[in-house]
Amino acid sequence: MIAQQDDEETSLLQRPERLTAKTPLPWDQFWILLFLEMPDPVSSYILAPFVPQLIRDIAVTHGDESQVGHYVGILQSSYYAAHTLTILHWSQLSDHIGRKPVILTALSAISISMFSFGLSKTFFALVVSRVVCGAFDASNSVIKSMLMDITDVTNMPLAFNYIPIPWMIATTIGPLIGGSLSRPADRFPDIFGRSELMKTYPYLLPCSISAFFTSIAWLVTYIRLKESVSTRTPLWELIKGGFFGQSYSKSRQPSSDVIVDPGEANAGEVQSKPLPLRALLTPKVLSVTASYATTGMLQMSLSSVLPIFYAIPIELGGLSLDPPRIGMLLAAQGLTHGVFQLLFYARLHDRFGAGAIHMTGVSSGIPTVILFPVINALARVYGIGMMVWLCVAVQLALTTSLIMCYPCITLFIRAAAPNRASVGATNGIAQVAGAVARIIGPASAPSVFSYSMEAGHDAWLIYYFLITIAFLAVGTSLLLPRDPSVWEDSQQHYRE
Repeated sequence: MIAQQDDEETSLLQRPERLTAKTPLPWDQFWILLFLEMPDPVSSYILAPFVPQLIRDIAVTHGDESQVGHYVGILQSSYYAAHTLTILHWSQLSDHIGRKPVILTALSAISISMFSFGLSKTFFALVVSRVVCGAFDASNSVIKSMLMDITDVTNMPLAFNYIPIPWMIATTIGPLIGGSLSRPADRFPDIFGRSELMKTYPYLLPCSISAFFTSIAWLVTYIRLKESVSTRTPLWELIKGGFFGQSYSKSRQPSSDVIVDPGEANAGEVQSKPLPLRALLTPKVLSVTASYATTGMLQMSLSSVLPIFYAIPIELGGLSLDPPRIGMLLAAQGLTHGVFQLLFYARLHDRFGAGAIHMTGVSSGIPTVILFPVINALARVYGIGMMVWLCVAVQLALTTSLIMCYPCITLFIRAAAPNRASVGATNGIAQVAGAVARIIGPASAPSVFSYSMEAGHDAWLIYYFLITIAFLAVGTSLLLPRDPSVWEDSQQHYRE
């Protein structure tokens, strides 16, 4: 234990020297990964503008407007529930058969499910389409694993500078397509007015555009993307050997067209084999998974409460803003997140390290929560004036710091993996925690907010709830070292 502590201290002292020589980004493959970041959010954001109207059209609520949100929530949660149950298995499978086949499967699922969604006329069919998409769509997780494969600790922060670009594009064009091209026979009668297909299936056009775009991504992946897993097991041999029960080592075939991290391509790493799930549940993996889950729950809870806070009346604890203003604020928030991360994340990482950025990010959740009642109090006394807008701007700026926790956590996930061949499964464990957080956060925070607004209940209950999550996120961040290199060095020392 003493020797290991000395190694950790030495590694931290030597960190600036070791990071001076940075590996260039492999742009011939990196641009493809950036492109592949888009199909998943494009499909989700295309649905967002018209799903409430679609729920009304299929008459599942029988005219009860108060039930529209309930069925929209079921539709959204069905995707994440299926995603939670399967993401770990897909991530493990990508360690064995390679990343590329799993990505191709995910893109096929997105394309088929979006086309099916546009053709659905019942609520059950809509749920089935989203469940299929969630069950087979492991693209986000496996792309992150592939990014870890083709980068190292010197250039991964730079790679994450560019990740916001496809997300900004997807979250911009997705709602535009979904909002403007739904019900085309009504909106554009001169073009689609005679189309019985568009009249019978009024939401098929935007869904088909998403499916077509995803099909293009499938072709690009099939033709241009190179495998990043150095040795692979044939799927049939994997099934016969018992995939989930053990680490299968027979018939692992080396890939002739593979990317290997030049900084870590030693014989021991290349020939290492994926470990079974039980062997992956190390203290390091559990620590980073706990931090990822609490950070995700905090971020998703704040994201779900913000638009509600903006919309509800001032006398009930909100700001009484109309939808256009709320949309502008949220759009500005998303743009700020992307631009700030693009311009400053790599520099901040080189200056302060991943641990410091992550701790600052989760700590920013505390003042973010405190500003909710402060903003409402100012609005009650002075109205919607300069002081209120200044506090709103500060609150949205603080959420930028929280968003930058995610690339830091990815660095810790990579460092926590017991070996390079188990990066996908390790990332899958963390993604399961993130998927659960995406279910619990948006479901619990708005419910607590609604409960706190009811007569006879403590109006501050929602803020107690959010501040508890914030402190929990800060607490789990203390489980992480000051820099991911500490974990990587300790693992290297153990292997030696």
